[in-house]
Amino acid sequence: MGKRSRQRQKNQSAAGRDDRDKAGWGAGYADIVKENKLFEHYYKEQGLVPEGEFEQFMDAMREPLPATIRITGYKSHAKEILHCLKEKYFKDIQELEIDGQMMEAPQALSWYPDEQAWHTNMSRKIIRKSPLLEKFHQFLVSETESGNISRQEAVSMIPPLLLKIEPHHKILDMCAAPGSKTAQLIEMLHADMDVPFPEGFVIANDVDNKRCYLLVHQAKRLNSPCIMVVNHDASCIPTLQIDSDGKKDILFYDRILCDVPCSGDGTMRKNIDVWKKWTTSNSLHLHGLQLRIAVRGVEQLAVGGRMVYSTCSLNPIEDEAVIAALLEKSEGALELADSSADLPGLKWMPGVTSWKLMTKDGQWFSDWSEVPSSRHTQIRPTMFPPKDAEKLAALHLERCMRILPHHQNTGGFFVAVLVKKAPMPWNKRYPKLRKDVSSSSAAQSEVSSMASSPADAPRLLPEGPLEEMERGSSEGKVDEEAEKEVPKGASVAQEASAKQEGMCGPPPSKKMRLFGYKEDPFVFLTEDDPVFNTIQSFYDLSGDFPKLNVLTRTHEGKKRHLYMVSKELRNVLLNNSERMKVINTGVKVWSRNSDGEEFGCAFRLAQEGIYTLQPYIRSRIIRVSVEDIKVLLTQENPFLSKLEDDAHAQAKKMGMGSIVLKYIPNANNPAEPQCPIQLCGWRGKTSIRAFVPRNERFHYLRMLGVEVFRDKQGLGQKRGDGEKEGKEQVEDEVEKDAEEEEGAGDNETELDLENGDQNGSSKPKTEGGNKETSS
Repeated sequence: MGKRSRQRQKNQSAAGRDDRDKAGWGAGYADIVKENKLFEHYYKEQGLVPEGEFEQFMDAMREPLPATIRITGYKSHAKEILHCLKEKYFKDIQELEIDGQMMEAPQALSWYPDEQAWHTNMSRKIIRKSPLLEKFHQFLVSETESGNISRQEAVSMIPPLLLKIEPHHKILDMCAAPGSKTAQLIEMLHADMDVPFPEGFVIANDVDNKRCYLLVHQAKRLNSPCIMVVNHDASCIPTLQIDSDGKKDILFYDRILCDVPCSGDGTMRKNIDVWKKWTTSNSLHLHGLQLRIAVRGVEQLAVGGRMVYSTCSLNPIEDEAVIAALLEKSEGALELADSSADLPGLKWMPGVTSWKLMTKDGQWFSDWSEVPSSRHTQIRPTMFPPKDAEKLAALHLERCMRILPHHQNTGGFFVAVLVKKAPMPWNKRYPKLRKDVSSSSAAQSEVSSMASSPADAPRLLPEGPLEEMERGSSEGKVDEEAEKEVPKGASVAQEASAKQEGMCGPPPSKKMRLFGYKEDPFVFLTEDDPVFNTIQSFYDLSGDFPKLNVLTRTHEGKKRHLYMVSKELRNVLLNNSERMKVINTGVKVWSRNSDGEEFGCAFRLAQEGIYTLQPYIRSRIIRVSVEDIKVLLTQENPFLSKLEDDAHAQAKKMGMGSIVLKYIPNANNPAEPQCPIQLCGWRGKTSIRAFVPRNERFHYLRMLGVEVFRDKQGLGQKRGDGEKEGKEQVEDEVEKDAEEEEGAGDNETELDLENGDQNGSSKPKTEGGNKETSS
């Protein structure tokens, strides 16, 4: 691109920003007229909107979408954040008047549990007119970067709630990017903060390599050892193996989120360009892909498991048509769950049982028999409702949920909850197994009157190449009758089955997607790895510390960073390194530093993994008070004498090196935070410091009643009643990396390690550049 065209593009983007600033929050594209006659005609004919409400529906579609935020629910200080929001911001906003207009206070979403989600109609223009609102906006930005708040569309929060996640569940998110729903799934796994390693995990997949890195960024804010990001085509995502009691079994998921790519006409309120781009051909093109992904999902779902299928489209071709085709071909193996009582307060419309199909030139078809053969490549039989009234009634399509924008001031959305009652009919036959068939297979076969499917029951895999295992045993042979029943658009695996000698499995050409960046390896340490010698004694790790769960990202040379994953994810990684492309997993717990060895350990603690690691650490812990934390987070290198007597005495007895700074709440003092706080630090010769990324510093200071914000010059400032002298300004160093908003770990390195030692403390230095870009 030439210099002139780059400048023109820059000017255009600046103009676009100005236009959006003049519009409402979430609005923009001022030149786009919010009219589409084909859209109105199509949805009037489909009859999805209750009689007499169509104008309200269209008016709502033209209004900007309210901004919604969700407080992360798995951290024990979620209540503290909610208290801070309600007491420090929402009350003041309610009494605020701008341009003679009283501000409407943010409202909690009535259907979201524990007041953990809120929406507001404030526009960008109004936010910039009030210093109070500007501070509120900065609070949201900072807490979002720290992973304590997510800015997420209200309807997007629904699918994870309907999955009913428990900490032991193995979860697959098939089309996960950008990751807001994935974050919810991780939070639910960590509902009990006293359990550092939940038994369950989340495997988050996306077909787009670049979007996977966005997914990594979102997931890393939550610092969980139970998340893995992979890069595959969801319609043929590989079947994974795990070790179970010393035998190779297939991994089946307890919960699957199937939020498929869609035409997105429910997002018109925020994606304004959908108005001019919308056409019925979008849904016709996507229907087959959506069905293939859904089929691949239920194939990998455990019997008794739940899969939520969702789209941000209102179109029955992408919604009920996919669900009906899936249910019909499952021959009773799947059932639509009744979720009407699961989210009290949420307004939704039942799924429809009749719909029509329209081409982009306005031609209508009510049945497959009406479709001319010339259109059979674009229009499929599965796009129409079943003709048999009895069969149609048995599907219970009314249990699907469609959320209309005008009912609760949201976007448009569709969601259906499927429960797997038995193996899928095209997976009924066992493959040829070794003679020593596992007893667990036999036990599983009793679950259903059907013969258990090889894709639905744990069992031994045959020996041989991975491709043969996947084709021959993960899906099994298809009996002729079942093969005839498979819909034309059902799945890549099924479409290929006839050509592959009756085998149902992903085509070999799509086995592995190795596009995008080459990832560093994931190398697990052994229990006797020399790296543990000094770590074990320095931090006095407890006997139950899971050394086998520690990994690094290099085969050779010095180990710069050490990460931890849960036991079950380790199992998945070790057994599937050749068949899946892993982008990222684990949470950083230690980082090498150059000076540490002389103090007894070459690895310092990393803030990202402190809540995971600390339960196993029995030394190097200093109990601190609220006032101690304020000192540590607002001063660069405070002398030990700045700490209160108790913490000072503990620090004096401790040798130099990495430490844990631990605050334990006092139930008798409700004015102080009622949740534990753990910070990484460094004990120097005469001083002590906290190693905490910028936004987390802001977060903890706010929890302690210290108001932190940036003025228009970008300087960090905080004010609070009764503050001690010397705390009038947050250190410039905290703000030094204000522009470095990507990757808290990188911020930590720059923030804590680059400045010179002002008080004579010995501080660690990182070894060389960090090549592990994906970690």
